Amino acid sequence: MMAQASTDHGEAAGPRYGGFWRRVVAALIDSIIVNAALVPLSFVLPIYETIGQGDATVTESAMGIGAELEYTPLGTLILVIGTWLYVAFMESGPRQATLGKMALSMQVTDIDGDRITFSQATGRYFAKFLSGAILMIGFLMVAFTPRKQGLHDILAKTLVIRRPWR
Repeated sequence: MMAQASTDHGEAAGPRYGGFWRRVVAALIDSIIVNAALVPLSFVLPIYETIGQGDATVTESAMGIGAELEYTPLGTLILVIGTWLYVAFMESGPRQATLGKMALSMQVTDIDGDRITFSQATGRYFAKFLSGAILMIGFLMVAFTPRKQGLHDILAKTLVIRRPWR
């Protein structure tokens, strides 16, 4: 059932949608979490390669010494699969939100306000590649659509709503 905000007169005003900047901050939090999880893997798998000064080590680069890090093809694959699983399991799970969304009191629902399925969360995640394909317009749509939906939300038939404070 869709979370409803109430007005001063006690009538239901409908859900409060997760706006553009709130969602950007949540995505940044999630990006930090996913990338932090990859750092330990970088010690055993070739996830990153150094760009610039060829003799800088991954540790030196991670500390900002000598060169920049860039994902290898294996690193990119691990990042995409790892992020997909994190997002799809979290958004289709009982809390209906990634850690970033939880931190900002948001959750993902279907159009009726119900929990989304794993396959719906998967479709939403991969539709984000389409949202970003042309100058990020699919993401910018969040700022301008009535229900604050990006292209990926529209395609997956989902909403991002704000949870009421408890």
